[in-house]
Formats: sequence, C-alpha cells, structure tokens
Amino acid sequence: MADQSTPSTPGTQGAREGISRRRLLGTAGATGLVLGAAGGATGYAAAPAEATPLTSLGSARAAFHVKHQPGITTPMQARGHLVAFDLAAGAGRKEAAALLRRWSETARRLMAGEPAATGDTAVALDAGPSSLTVTFGFGHRFFGRTGLAARRPAALDPLPDFSSDHLDKARSNGDLWVQIGADDALVAFHALRAIQRDAGSAARLRWQMNGFNRTPGATDRPMTTRNLMGQIDGTRNPKPAEPDFDRRIFVPERGEPDWMANGSYVVVRRIRMLLDDWERLSAKAQEGVIGRRKSDGAPLSGGGETTEMDLEKTDAAGDLAVPINAHARITRPDQNGGAAMLRRPFSFHDGFDADGAPDAGLLFVCWQADPLRGFVPVQRKLDRGDALAPFIRHEASGLFAVPGGAAEGEYVGQRLLEG
Repeated sequence: MADQSTPSTPGTQGAREGISRRRLLGTAGATGLVLGAAGGATGYAAAPAEATPLTSLGSARAAFHVKHQPGITTPMQARGHLVAFDLAAGAGRKEAAALLRRWSETARRLMAGEPAATGDTAVALDAGPSSLTVTFGFGHRFFGRTGLAARRPAALDPLPDFSSDHLDKARSNGDLWVQIGADDALVAFHALRAIQRDAGSAARLRWQMNGFNRTPGATDRPMTTRNLMGQIDGTRNPKPAEPDFDRRIFVPERGEPDWMANGSYVVVRRIRMLLDDWERLSAKAQEGVIGRRKSDGAPLSGGGETTEMDLEKTDAAGDLAVPINAHARITRPDQNGGAAMLRRPFSFHDGFDADGAPDAGLLFVCWQADPLRGFVPVQRKLDRGDALAPFIRHEASGLFAVPGGAAEGEYVGQRLLEG
C-alpha cells in the first residue's frame, strides 16, 4: 500500500543545517560516554563524523500525499492521540478551509521529520519521523456550520442508540477529528501540540484521548497485539492483500459523494474495561467469553490463531466448543451479512477511581466504506447477547467522514471546501 510506513536511509532523513536528528542524537551520546569514561573534562574526545543509529525505529517514515490518508492501513503505532474540535462561533467555510490548509502543511512537515513552519516547540528535535501519521475527519455538524449540509454523506447520519451505551456527550462527536499516531511518545505529543496551536481562533478543543500499543520490535517476531484484558486482538482484521479489501474499507473513486473518493468512515468509541471484574474470572472462563484461547488466540474449536473457527464443533459433553454468545462468534463477518471493519485501536489508562478501579480500556477505532453496513449491524448483534458485555462499558462515541488523501499541492478536504 502506498501509505505503509517505510524506513528511510539513516543519516539523511530530517537533515537540518548539515546535521540530521539521528546524527545529533548519536553525537551527543558518544560524547557523554567518552567524558564519563575519562573521569571529567580532561577526558574530552571529538565525536565521530558519523554515528551508528541505536535502532531504525525513529527513521521509519509514512508519506502524507497518498491515495488514502495515512493512519488507516499504516501499521499500528506505539503511541496515539485522538482529538476532536468544534468550529468557533462565527467560523464558517472560509475559516475551516484555512484551518485544514494549516493542518495539512503541519502534518506534511512533521511526518517528514521536519519542524513545524512556525513556532516549533523543539520537543521532537532529536528524533526522526518515528512512523508519525496525522489523519483528519469531519463530523456530522461540520457541514451545517460551513454551509455544506447538501454535501453531507448519508453514511454520516448519527449512529443509533445501543443498549450498552453509557455515553458522555462532552467526550463524543465533534465538528473535526484528528488522529495522531507515532512510535515515539515525544514525536506524537509534538504533533498533538502543533495541531492544537494551529487551530488558533478557528476551532476550540472538544475532547482529547491518549492511547498506546505494544512498541514495534518488542516481540521476537511479528505478532498480533494484545489488549488490556490480555487477549490477542485483531486476528480477523481484513488484510490489504485481500481482493475485496478496498471495497469494504474505502469509498470507491467514483462513489458518492465525489469528494469522499478513496476516503473512509471511522467509528471511534471509548470502551472502558471493567478489569477488576474480568480478572476475577479464571483463564478458562475468560476464554469462553471471547471464544479464543488466551495463550495464542486460537479458536476454542482448535487449530492456531488464524485457523477458521468451526462454529458447529462440540466437546465431549456435547456443548458447542465456541459458546453461542462468545464475542468472537458474534462478530464474525459471515455471521453479520459480510459486515467488515478494519479495527485499529489503542489501549488507554487514565488513572484509578477512588475505589482503586482502573480507568482503562480500549480506544476502539474502526474503518469501513459504510458504517451502516459495517459497525452498526455488528454492534446491534452484540447488544442482543455478547458474553463480553458485562465486562465493558461504552463511554464515548463518534462517527467521522475521512476524505481521501491530499494530492501534491492540495490540503485534506480541499475538494469539499473548495468544490
């Protein structure tokens, strides 16, 4: 895919005034080691002209000008920020266009490992791009605020109410949505701060959430990540190599509306995990709730992680190997009319309640060509009897239209705002 993160050549990415971020980091480290070994100022030795990077992690770079916005099929990153803004009172289409132009230029520069054009805080001065991606979307109310209600997609109609919802309206929806991901926490924060500063007087912050995933390279081989319940999460995700992937995840080039060509729709849910209750269950009981083995993610019907689940298989007692209300059974696309979503979440932990219960869980982020055929039917089915329901709580929600990537010389959303 064009927007997959690809490593750039160490020592050339992000070069500034003759010295790259990577070389700057290597030089500082080498000098400190020499001084320490020699016992003080008298042990000074010049740093080498070139330093060997400690790792290639920071040099990985995602492209900004791509067919689909970055941050959708980009490999999952270690750090993430989700943030929503509302247009300020009196701000309309003109102000929104200027804001998206600023945001797009900032995203382009930071994703390339460059400083922001104005007022850069130097937070990420020593780092490479670290797979940074910045993704932009529009909420339902944005179109009325900008005089573009006639161009609002039907797929952006508000999500229905679900019985599992306990939603905080202050932390839901929003006119504009931004997703930031990176493999370095400082790089991610640097981008978050730059985006927030760029909003200026055009938009005000509505809500913001912070997340994390396993750091790339933390395992000895590529593995599906685990969530805070300890379960392997993402086994059945659609893969870009599958022949119908684009049809299920992206709006076609000649789709409706035209400005959403190559775009996608994202559902964002803050799902709190009731970990104290969950952790009281035995491992076997947890596996029955999910329908998969905790050790390797294999279905309870047997095989390995990627083995097709046998929904009819029974055990020695004649009971279904995968319980009828197991989460993995209910969410299978072939049990939901082929409904498919690309799940790309972050875990979160925002401290502890007064009683010591962790405020932790999943920032659920899923992508689809049409949420009415993707997220909605699956969530309705989960509402009717998911074994996982007693152990989670949906606390915030949002739906956003994410247009296709910006071409060279364009900003994200230009075909909508200037069409």
